[in-house]
Amino acid sequence: MTHAQTQQIAGRLDGMIVAITGAAQGIGFAMAQRLAADGARIAIADIDADRAEQAAARLRADGHDAIGLSVNVVEREQCEAMVSHIVEHYGRLDMMVCNAGVVQVKRFQDIEAEDWDPIFAVNVKGVFFTVQAAAKQMQKQTALGDGRPKGKIVTLSSIAGRYGAGPMAPIIPHYRASKAAVISITQSAAYTFAPDITVNAICPGLVDTDMWKKIDQQWSDIEQWESGQAWRTRVAAVPLGRAQTPGDVAGLAAFLASPDADYMTGQSLNIEGGLTMS
Repeated sequence: MTHAQTQQIAGRLDGMIVAITGAAQGIGFAMAQRLAADGARIAIADIDADRAEQAAARLRADGHDAIGLSVNVVEREQCEAMVSHIVEHYGRLDMMVCNAGVVQVKRFQDIEAEDWDPIFAVNVKGVFFTVQAAAKQMQKQTALGDGRPKGKIVTLSSIAGRYGAGPMAPIIPHYRASKAAVISITQSAAYTFAPDITVNAICPGLVDTDMWKKIDQQWSDIEQWESGQAWRTRVAAVPLGRAQTPGDVAGLAAFLASPDADYMTGQSLNIEGGLTMS
């Protein structure tokens, strides 16, 4: 993000309290940086307490208001404690971004019963518990402004949860199922909490993060490719001609946080360079 871009958007979200799970790195931290630059105060939540605090410290060093919190989203009580801590510190919670997630690459026929549990625990139960905790607080709040909702929730799904996933379908079926479940939860929550709270899902594509480095390595091991070949092959299929950056996803999160998205709820929004078109 250039200085000119920062100046242009600074103050758009002034005073907004935003919490992001899994935000110590990757997409989560990019969203934290972007929303902070827009004026939001940020709670960075991560299972690694030290990394959460380090990420918050980076934001504070740039002049932003941020705190770091430890949370294991698989534990409902920890999700509730996270929200309570945020409200104790900031007074309210205006936007919750359910970003924490995990992935595993494994052939369809090689997936064992125990492979399902961690994927669904974090990607599905973790999202559900986080949405529950955030919505409970938001329903008690005053609105963000005249004619505006009381709060906003954004979940992180994936284009893998919406479409066939092409050559990746045979190696991430349990991950794909978990991300489809996130979209279902998003829609159920949007209906449940309207008109007080908007709930939307972001569906990224090939984002250049440590998670995709893990996917590339595991996929390459399966196919006996050289390291990096899986990544290069998938990126070559993107119509816009490049991999996605965490900042690309952060821009969509900033839009959803803004008043411009107040009339949008229950939607799953692709941002993937044209890899899938609808």
